[in-house]
Amino acid sequence: MKFISWNVNGLRAVLKKDFMDTFAALDADIFCLQETKMQEGQATLDLPGYEQYFNYAERKGYSGTAIFTRKTPLHVTYGLGIPEHDTEGRVITLEYPDFYFITVYTPNAQDGLKRIDYRMKWEDDFLAYVKELDQKKPVIWCGDLNVAHEEIDLKNPKTNRGHAGFSDQERAAMTRTLGSGFIDTWRYFHPDTTGVYSWWSYRFHARENNAGWRIDYFICSERLKDRLVSADIHTDIMGSDHCPVELVIR
Repeated sequence: MKFISWNVNGLRAVLKKDFMDTFAALDADIFCLQETKMQEGQATLDLPGYEQYFNYAERKGYSGTAIFTRKTPLHVTYGLGIPEHDTEGRVITLEYPDFYFITVYTPNAQDGLKRIDYRMKWEDDFLAYVKELDQKKPVIWCGDLNVAHEEIDLKNPKTNRGHAGFSDQERAAMTRTLGSGFIDTWRYFHPDTTGVYSWWSYRFHARENNAGWRIDYFICSERLKDRLVSADIHTDIMGSDHCPVELVIR
């Protein structure tokens, strides 16, 4: 099975930038979006063979997630079941016979780490959520996790130390997650690779200069390790400030 995850930074905007051609070319079994920035009825996608699931933020033009899947799930849930977290459309979970599949758009800690306390609460609650699911069957989750875990995951670690997405707190939370029985699948296949990123600021010609961050992930339960085939980051695909990331399992 082939999975794709992409923060599109506005689905209506990316639909005007060859999204449908990209969607067809990537040919995923499950295709996930983050930051759709839309409400129900604001865009219609013609995707024959795919079921479509959306989780919209209450705030207009903000956040939001979607999953398009060829494989009918046993069950679909939205959010974490925690009111504090479930107004921004950040989580969709599909249950399949042999695994759970989640797309997530992790809250940004914001400039000056203004939202870091909330972000840490989210990290605790999301990890508890996936660990509970993992007790039943393996879990795969993907999305914009808004953290570059290690120094090799961004171009300029020294100047960004302590900033949102590269704070000690956020990095420690990712370390704790990966120490809880889960794998960063791209690093599993590319343990020492540098210079490959999934997000670039729109400022300072960042993408042109490849001054990026790897903040989009596929994470999975360690016991799925033998099913992992490949992981990729499609740095050549434009249309958003992020690019799609990919996981293939057998």
